Amino acid sequence: MTSSSSPSQDTQRFAHAYPEGLRADALMEEDVAWSHEIDGERDGDQFDRSERAALRRVAGLSTELEDVTEVEYRQLRLERVVLVGVWTSGTVQDAENSLAELAALAETAGAVVLDGVIQRRDKPDAATYIGSGKAEELRDIVIETGADTVICDGELSPGQLIHLEDVVKVKVIDRTALILDIFAQHAKSREGKAQVALAQMQYMLPRLRGWGQSLSRQMGGGKGGGLATRGPGETKIETDRRRIREKMAKMRREIAEMKTGREIKRQERKRHKVPSVAIAGYTNAGKSSLLNRLTGAGVLVENALFATLDPTVRRAETPSGRLYTLADTVGFVRHLPHHLVEAFRSTMEEVGESDLILHVVDGSHPAPEEQLAAVREVITDVGATDVPEIVVINKADAADPLVLQRLLRIEKRSIAVSARTGLGIDELLALIDNELPRPSVEIEALVPYTHGKLVARAHTEGEVISEEHTPEGTLLKARVHEELAADLAPYIPAALG
Repeated sequence: MTSSSSPSQDTQRFAHAYPEGLRADALMEEDVAWSHEIDGERDGDQFDRSERAALRRVAGLSTELEDVTEVEYRQLRLERVVLVGVWTSGTVQDAENSLAELAALAETAGAVVLDGVIQRRDKPDAATYIGSGKAEELRDIVIETGADTVICDGELSPGQLIHLEDVVKVKVIDRTALILDIFAQHAKSREGKAQVALAQMQYMLPRLRGWGQSLSRQMGGGKGGGLATRGPGETKIETDRRRIREKMAKMRREIAEMKTGREIKRQERKRHKVPSVAIAGYTNAGKSSLLNRLTGAGVLVENALFATLDPTVRRAETPSGRLYTLADTVGFVRHLPHHLVEAFRSTMEEVGESDLILHVVDGSHPAPEEQLAAVREVITDVGATDVPEIVVINKADAADPLVLQRLLRIEKRSIAVSARTGLGIDELLALIDNELPRPSVEIEALVPYTHGKLVARAHTEGEVISEEHTPEGTLLKARVHEELAADLAPYIPAALG
């Protein structure tokens, strides 16, 4: 390989203040060219050749317990992993944050993170993701740490997986496979399990490969085979692919049937004119905690990525007494696998069909703006761009005040809260009350006691301003929808006179 020199002759030695507990180590290729330098201006950090060529560690990611008795089940020796990231754009801090998130994902899946490295390249190597020379150095790290798995921070092609495994001699998986594994562990409902299974099969289909006899012919050739057994037949791998496609078709039909059941419930809520609010946001931003704080629902809350996969819909009430529904949705993450977005599209429709989105972001996260952008990308994918959005900056009690100020300034419709302490919750409830669509017709009616159901509907579907019990019936002043206004029309005092 011919190494290309840096465009700038006065390159400076890399020096960066790393966050506490996380020493950033960049794995740099000698042939990286800084192609974005214009008119002599320096674009980003510049590196000496020796610095660029160095393979160095991202420390502080290890989650291996010194005293394994702290958690007895870990005596079983869970998968021991080394993380690898390719840093193609952005700052070194961005690369570190991405690898730290991969470490959190690996731990959520039950792995022990032993080490992590990042490498600066213009783009991932087409053959081995990090280049053949660096793959050999990665092999040395695997041997040194005793790892049995390498996790790459990106989606690898089937060829990249095979070639990298051939060099490092241990199992290699990518970010997509890791997220799919976490989803498979956390899915509880029948629909959730079906959606994950479909996404896994979509991912596996192009990555099937056969070894030795698995490529032998299933049918064909020999004498005495009988009808339909002559000819070249089908290889084992072709049979596997056909079976997977058949299973996928069956799974899609099942998911479509389950989707119908949820649509019926959603139409029922719409028929009763109950406004709906969807809680969307990055994984582990505190969506379920917020749902519990707003409704007292008692939904599972864990400090773990993707603790919630099955949508939870709960009824809530605004400070003025208006009923509405709150839906907790699956968490999003950067580079959420396309297969998952497709498989979970029916579940995510709760977001697209809502009247208001509470977009929850973790205010204490190192890069909350990136979380917001990643979630909005998925919201766009499911066609929910027209739904009004309130950005709820959660964990305000643990966030840097300067970060909170910056987010509140950038996001015009935003509020800082803490689902843990209750800070800002009353203000959020008032904001929801103000933002939800209101009934369009104001009406005053004297409803006979024999038609009490109409009064009950005014409470559930509308907004009751005043209610007075008289000898003739209930004198009701309320804001209601046109449908209910028509039903109440015969009891308007002017109409009776």
